[in-house]
Amino acid sequence: MAKKFAEESVKQNARSVNAMNIKLHNLLRSDAEARKAKALMSLHLLDDKAVGIGDHSTEDFYNNAKEALSELATAEDELSTLDKYVSGDYED
Repeated sequence: MAKKFAEESVKQNARSVNAMNIKLHNLLRSDAEARKAKALMSLHLLDDKAVGIGDHSTEDFYNNAKEALSELATAEDELSTLDKYVSGDYED
């Protein structure tokens, strides 16, 4: 019974999100994709290039890497959520 209720709740949430304005959907997706690309570039620079270190301390380097990883995880989570709850092709 509880499983059926949970499934119906998910379906209702999906329907309400499916009604999302196309422009809003595109805005949210574009923002998450841009933040994902920025985070990947930051991690690449920190991993591969000396410019990621500069005159900063090891602690700065570590904090920058953690911040980039956190931003990457958040952006990917947002993209997964959009994919899960919004169906269809939303190209303008």
